Amino acid sequence: MLDKLTGVWAPKPSAGPHKSRECLPLIIFLRNRLKYALTGNEVNLIMKQRLVKVDGRVRTDINYPAGFQDVISLEKTDENFRLVYDVKGRFAVHRITAEEAQYKLCKIKKVAVGKGNIPYVVTHDGRTIRYADPILKTNDTIKLNTETGEIEDIASFEVGNVAMCVQGHNLGRVGVIVHRDRHHGGFDIIHLKDKAGHEYATRMSNVFVIGKDKPWITLPKEKGIRKTVIEERDRRLGIKK
Repeated sequence: MLDKLTGVWAPKPSAGPHKSRECLPLIIFLRNRLKYALTGNEVNLIMKQRLVKVDGRVRTDINYPAGFQDVISLEKTDENFRLVYDVKGRFAVHRITAEEAQYKLCKIKKVAVGKGNIPYVVTHDGRTIRYADPILKTNDTIKLNTETGEIEDIASFEVGNVAMCVQGHNLGRVGVIVHRDRHHGGFDIIHLKDKAGHEYATRMSNVFVIGKDKPWITLPKEKGIRKTVIEERDRRLGIKK
């Protein structure tokens, strides 16, 4: 992410909706990834002109923490990006269309009843949605319209749905949920299978459902399929099997 030759100083993300170890400050995105600025001062000038939106809202903090599924919009250049992981577990600069930029996926972290018996849910990016659909359970995914704040669709956490690993050794891999091992008093283990037929398992907390029969979002170059070291070598050398 940062060049190892340019010193030890890295921008610290501001306090915000994502954990500091699971987010990307906007200064890194604009300066180091998109190369729209050469220095931090230039990034500040861009942000203060109110040119950068995250999930449809103008952000002026250069260290604002953008995290998984956040949509970054630059209206001047007519570009939209969604922060998703590639198969190596890094945030990819993933361009999306204006239609896809109108929504984002949110994982349900908590379902509760508040003051006055008002039901609400809390999502992975710190949103509180009141009077949500009573079908929703923890770990389900909602398709949220960022302009209206309305829930457009729901993907339950169940066998047969498409999911992405957002933590752990399999970070960035996409597959279909095949089986769920329940361990009372321990961690539930989820078994997934990708399009190449590779099976892998991870903790339930590491899995983020991204669609039902097929993903609701477009995926980066590798489409969530991790290659082995030998397959990577063959691809680089141009060896076809």
